[in-house]
Amino acid sequence: MSDSNQQLKDVKRAVEDEPECRLYVGNLDYRISESSIIKMFSCFGKIISEDFLMHKRGPKRGEPRGYAFVQYSTKEEAQLAKSKMNGRLFFGRPIVVRLASEKTTAEGTSTTGATSTDTKLYGISCSKLSHMDKDAKIAAIKKKLKSLEGEGSSAKKQRTRN
Repeated sequence: MSDSNQQLKDVKRAVEDEPECRLYVGNLDYRISESSIIKMFSCFGKIISEDFLMHKRGPKRGEPRGYAFVQYSTKEEAQLAKSKMNGRLFFGRPIVVRLASEKTTAEGTSTTGATSTDTKLYGISCSKLSHMDKDAKIAAIKKKLKSLEGEGSSAKKQRTRN
């Protein structure tokens, strides 16, 4: 089989498997370039496309947006890159690598559960978080707000005393 036929088959397979082969790479430092992304991710498999997004308008026009998309020829390569690269530090920032098809909430957690940051901050496992009911979550948030309000009012009292 010729190289061009193999390349065409790779592209067709990737288009069919796109959700499993395409990775979102976020929390990128603005010093990371498009070529850096390709170098960082090429060791995990054959990259068939890469989208390094830039601001198109406004005062940041031409500057990186802080995220990119990398598409591999197979889902196994994408999974390997995701598992090896997610959370690694580049320019002092932990990058976020996930399948582009995974949805996230406003808090930055994926639909598959809590992030490892959530677990570290709150000292609970992902399984406990997913089983926590809505009322318990609301109660925990109210308790946290109350404690923060208490800290804020005690700081104000100390400032007025001095």
